[in-house]
Amino acid sequence: MEMETIHTFQAYGYVIGVTVCALVFYSYIYYIYNNEKKGIKNYEQYSNIALDDELDSAPLETKSPWEKEK
Repeated sequence: MEMETIHTFQAYGYVIGVTVCALVFYSYIYYIYNNEKKGIKNYEQYSNIALDDELDSAPLETKSPWEKEK
């Protein structure tokens, strides 16, 4: 293979890789936005973890890790 062909494949691979990463990123943002809007999950309480980081702080969720979601 010639170097020019290899560089062309690298360029196509880079564009495809960046596009896939952007699609995954934006779909994750959409997923979080929908869950917050529907009231399934409150992500603001998770953002307060950095501000309220004490050993005696109240837990965010009281469910057991062995409990299955219904």
